[in-house]
Amino acid sequence: MPLLPEESQIHESAQGPRATPAAGRTAPTPRPVPGPRSTASPRPGSPGPARPAPPARTNAPAATPSAPQNRSQPQIQSIPAPADGALDAAEEAVDLLLDSGRAPGDVLMLTTGERHPWATHELTFGEAAYWAQHDAGDDVFHADAGAVDRAAVRPVVVVALNGGADDAAARVLPEALKKASALLIVCGDPQRINAVLGVTV
Repeated sequence: MPLLPEESQIHESAQGPRATPAAGRTAPTPRPVPGPRSTASPRPGSPGPARPAPPARTNAPAATPSAPQNRSQPQIQSIPAPADGALDAAEEAVDLLLDSGRAPGDVLMLTTGERHPWATHELTFGEAAYWAQHDAGDDVFHADAGAVDRAAVRPVVVVALNGGADDAAARVLPEALKKASALLIVCGDPQRINAVLGVTV
């Protein structure tokens, strides 16, 4: 006879826990604490602390706006080259960019001395047609460093310090840095590059 009441107690206790998981299953988030998030009346205070948790999640995304500040500063790479070899070094840098998957329209090349042969050729058709190609943004655009103000912002700017005035680097590089949204590559005398941009090569 004592076994029967014990069995009935076991059945009753089993029914109790079974009822709680059922309530926990109805709740969409059973992982933290099924009891507090259920509609059981003995634990109504627990859902209160559970609600402040979402504000913590909203605060986390608030820190993300700081990311664009880092993105606004382009990376700087310098390639040592003499004045008479800076243009060749710049062309090699552009070739590597295109081979790595950069779109031609992402690249702007500036020269401080003699114009790039392609720029000289395009200018024979007139400045209107020349700058129309710039505005189209379909291909690498070659320009004299003096036209850096007119050039639009592009992801990559390549500067060839291939001559020009002694202060050409000091005048062009800060403006070229503003025109590059992702990467600035400077080919020329390392001392001049370091003096202007503070980059050690």
